[in-house]
Amino acid sequence: MRILLIGATGLIGAGISARLAGDGHEIVGVSRYPPTATLGHVRHVGLDLASATPADFVPLLEDVDAVVNCAGTLQDAPGESTEGVHHRGVAALLAACLNQGVLRLIHLSAVGVEREVTSFSATKYAGDALVIESGLDWVILRPSVVIGRSAYGGSALMRGLAALPVQPVMANTGPLQPVWLDDVVQTIVFFLHPDAPTRQVVDVVGPRTWRFSDLVRLLRRWMRWPEATTFTIPSRLSVLLYKLGDALSGLGWRSPVRTTARREIVHGAVGDPRNWSHLTGIWPTDIEVALTREPASVQERWFARLYLLKPLIFGVFGLFWLVTGLISFGPGWDIGISLMRKGGVEEPLASLFIIAGASADIVIGLAILYRPTGRHGLYAALVFSMAYAIIGSILVPSLWREPLGSMLKILPIMVLNLVALAIREDR
Repeated sequence: MRILLIGATGLIGAGISARLAGDGHEIVGVSRYPPTATLGHVRHVGLDLASATPADFVPLLEDVDAVVNCAGTLQDAPGESTEGVHHRGVAALLAACLNQGVLRLIHLSAVGVEREVTSFSATKYAGDALVIESGLDWVILRPSVVIGRSAYGGSALMRGLAALPVQPVMANTGPLQPVWLDDVVQTIVFFLHPDAPTRQVVDVVGPRTWRFSDLVRLLRRWMRWPEATTFTIPSRLSVLLYKLGDALSGLGWRSPVRTTARREIVHGAVGDPRNWSHLTGIWPTDIEVALTREPASVQERWFARLYLLKPLIFGVFGLFWLVTGLISFGPGWDIGISLMRKGGVEEPLASLFIIAGASADIVIGLAILYRPTGRHGLYAALVFSMAYAIIGSILVPSLWREPLGSMLKILPIMVLNLVALAIREDR
């Protein structure tokens, strides 16, 4: 089969892409930021579902047997539109499918969207309604929180929290029925079969109900760490943390800790798996059993420990460059001029060098803090660090002998730069 897969680089999309490609199917994977290399019969195409038109899908649907739509976004932010991804984009996809005669559609929604408590659930529910009214041979799958060996979004946050020596517990979190990723993938494979039932809305949820904090403790045991002391985060502090996540989304970072998550998690994510099992013959895997079968590797342990360090690394590193530039324009101006003169650089060239260097530092800091330009900022920071080391060594070599190590500190800064480049990717 040839399958058009929307949202091919997400948690579920990547899982289904790997499974179908491994089974010998041809995949046309659509995502906003497609990977440059892949295994199997997978062709990746860059397309933003939020702004897509029916015409954009027409060439992608050529000789396609079925469509799987896994695309989703948590909250409105610069470059992120729940209405665009969940409603307008789905409308464009449906129109193109009808026009091209591609009838089979597996559409991924979320359990509990009928509550419409946020723009996420309201737009998801509106997109579901369009699918139901489309006349296609559709199946709508509504999974709960999805957990697997891969981690992204909420499941990645759970791992990061599990790595903390003191366990924070968010108040007012509803019950969850997490579902194992392999079960979700197997369900999609089942409904792609030509003889599978269609026009079904199916809750895809696990067999057991958990509290959020209990899932975090489970993941901590999975990674073979001892039980941690817990404390409940005060309500006002938790609201502040969610708003901080909103602010980070304004800088292009996809934090799972945002006000939409707070409003959704109060209601939890639960459903009834009996219809799912009746239709497919798949009985949901217990999360604890699934994790027991697949022991955590050192990669999972590294990821968990680095997860909450990542925003700290980027925040501190970006602010370091930004503040360095501001200091050079302010209280550090005279010191900079004196160092230039010590190296034999006189006015007005000394002032020009200070202005150029300080301006570059500010631009680099802002570029690192803003996610879409973060990679370019990090490469620029690495180049400028090497340049500062070389120029400083030529003009004022005595700086290498200073007790406070003003030049020596460039070396650990460059190492931190390389760490930031290594962990920048989210998926």
